[in-house]
Order: sequence, then C-alpha cells, then structure tokens
Amino acid sequence: MDGEKIKRLEEKAREIRRHIIRMTGAAGSGHPGGSLSSADIVTALYFEVMRIDPKNPRWPDRDRFVLSKGHAAPVLYAALAERGFFPVEDLLTLRRLGSPLQGHPDMKKLPGVEMSTGSLGQGLACANGMALAARLDGRDYRVYVLLGDGEIQEGMVWEAAMAAAHYRLDNVTAFLDHNGLQIDGPVAKVMSVEPVAEKWRAFGWDVQVIDGHNMEEILQAVEKARAVRGKPQMIVAETVKGKGVSFMENMVEWHGVAPKPDEVERALAELA
Repeated sequence: MDGEKIKRLEEKAREIRRHIIRMTGAAGSGHPGGSLSSADIVTALYFEVMRIDPKNPRWPDRDRFVLSKGHAAPVLYAALAERGFFPVEDLLTLRRLGSPLQGHPDMKKLPGVEMSTGSLGQGLACANGMALAARLDGRDYRVYVLLGDGEIQEGMVWEAAMAAAHYRLDNVTAFLDHNGLQIDGPVAKVMSVEPVAEKWRAFGWDVQVIDGHNMEEILQAVEKARAVRGKPQMIVAETVKGKGVSFMENMVEWHGVAPKPDEVERALAELA
C-alpha cells in the first residue's frame, strides 16, 4: 500500500484528535474517550474511502455514514470540518446554545450529518433503510455505520443485524469500535458482548477483526468488505479508549468528561 497515503492519513487522524481535545476542552463537556478511539476509522472513511462532495452534501449518489454511537459526535464534527463541510473555527462552538454542533449529531442543523443519533442502538436500523433505498432507487452508494461495543448490548442492534442479513444488504459495512469500556465500566463486567465476532457471523454477516488504529489494516478491511456479495459486513476494530493521549488511554473516567485547561495542554503536546 502507498506509504505516503498512509502517512497522510495518520497525520490527518492526529489533527482530528487535536480537534477533539480542543473542542471538548472549550465546551467543558463531551465525550473524548470514544471519539479518540474511533478517530482512525473515521479518518479513513472521510479522507480515503467514501464518495462524498462537501460542496453538495445532499448529492444523491454520495456514500452515507451513520454515527450510531452518537455521543462520539466530536470525532464526526472534526472530520466534517476538516473535509470542508463547514469552517474549522466553528468546532469551538461545540455544545454552545444555538450552535449546530450539539452534544449529539443533528441532521437538520449541520451539513454532512446523515442521521440524528444519540439514543443508542438505532443507527444500524437507519443504515439498513438507507441501503434498501439505494437498492430501490438503483443507486450504487454504500452505507457505513459505526457502533460502540457497549452499544451493541441494545436489542435493537440485533434485530437490525438479522434484517441486514435477511435482505442480503451487501452495501452495508459496519465498524465496531471495540475498546472494551462503557460509561459504567468495562463492557465485560456491565454486560459481556463476547464472543463478538462469532455472534455477528452467526447473524449472517461477513466478519473481519482488525487493529482499529492501524490505518493500513483499516483500508485493507474496507477493500475486502467491498468485494463481499450477498452479505452485510462487520469490521470489528480493536481499539483503545482515549487513544493518543496517555493519561486518557484505557481510562473509563474519560468516557464523558472533558479535559481541564492544563489537561488540554498536556494532551495537545502529546499529539503534536
């Protein structure tokens, strides 16, 4: 794979992480942990994989992305701004009254947001609907969706998983941000979802397990997924909560707590 491309994407992911820290620090609230863990996946999708046009965000043939774990909105906002959907300066309005950058994505307020999400467990069903619409309309766009591992404790996820396989939605590719932590503690202790890969296979999906911070593995997994016919695809991405900031990594406390000013400076120094 092109080494320069990988380096470019890795640097873009660092910039996305820097935005996440600045945004949540300025807001004094938000969810940095799960945003940082999914930054490499979102970067790969928005800067290499998806067919999108920031100047025409409602282009009918665009690929769609659904952030099912809507509390990780900072990573989506950072990617959209860096991609040119709105000014980067607006990121610092996160969670302010009247800002289109609310605590969870709102498709009616911000260009590039495909689905309003926040209530966990609903994103995959929405992705299925988009994928079925593509089939009915004779369009070849793909739908990508990002789920959290704590999120898949929701029963609606598995109803949607069954439906996607039943309707042979091979234009749906899901990522699971498998960082092992949720707001109340380790996923394994709150409500284990293991063996996660085997469960998705049992539901009729094509499944890959990758290092979710290895850009080359992410791109190769997407390429393999695109070649699958007759099945939806799940890419289980092994990730680290708070990835990139040493004092946030694998710490459940950073699920939904914003860094203080001195912590922002420490984090940005590590991400320089």
